[in-house]
Amino acid sequence: MTEDGMTNQSHLGFAPDRIDTSRPHPARMYDYYLGGNDNYAVDREAAERLMEIAPDVRTSARANRDFLGRAVRTVVREHGIRQIVDIGTGIPTSPNTHELARSVAPDVRVAYVDNDPIVSAHAGAKLVGAGNTEFVLADVREPETILEHQAIRELIDFDRPVALLLVAVLHFVTDEEDPARIVAALDAALPAGSCLVLTHGTSDFHARELVEEGTGVYEKATASVTLRRHAEILRLFEGYDLLDPGLVQLPRWRPDGPAPEPDEPRRVALYGGVGVKR
Repeated sequence: MTEDGMTNQSHLGFAPDRIDTSRPHPARMYDYYLGGNDNYAVDREAAERLMEIAPDVRTSARANRDFLGRAVRTVVREHGIRQIVDIGTGIPTSPNTHELARSVAPDVRVAYVDNDPIVSAHAGAKLVGAGNTEFVLADVREPETILEHQAIRELIDFDRPVALLLVAVLHFVTDEEDPARIVAALDAALPAGSCLVLTHGTSDFHARELVEEGTGVYEKATASVTLRRHAEILRLFEGYDLLDPGLVQLPRWRPDGPAPEPDEPRRVALYGGVGVKR
């Protein structure tokens, strides 16, 4: 960390003023799935290729976005959360986390974290400009760097409950990089009563050949994808009590309207859940 409190970007392996447009980036591909414009031709080409292989990718992305809204409102309204650390923020897309939270409680503070410089480029106007928000350019793979960052420490009081958001980010962490270690390191900073909001891509609903072809698209991107089974994802909630209905496909988690028909969300290849730390 430098003297002014900013993370040493060379230590993380990228420079804050460098945007790589030579390879697809998952955050920019996700922006494209959601209908955004903050992406490049290389991102659109990769996203279109993936949608050819698995046409439900866009449906899954939108289901992930909808889950985020329901989960954030739940932890703020029902569990009194007034501080959020959102890691893997992605391209700002309204309603952003602070907008969702403040629709329930205007005093919620939000620290955004992402490793993509293009997200940082948008953060000043769309995220940090909202007040009581911060953005940190850092990588989920280095949780200690995130927790020690001066901007995080100045905004977030780790003696009070925090909502930790890991939404559609840990499937970009390989088994060798150990997502359980990352969650445990972040969890160590959180007091009892904190909430873990997590979604994760899964291979449970598609044929093996389709999964391999789809993950192959990300092999050419800046981050590969590791899809995991329900039991593997469930283990990431160790030390937390899951809120009903548990770890489920995203459309099944507290839908705003009537519960989906049994076969309706079968193609949404992400699980999601919210846990409260014991």
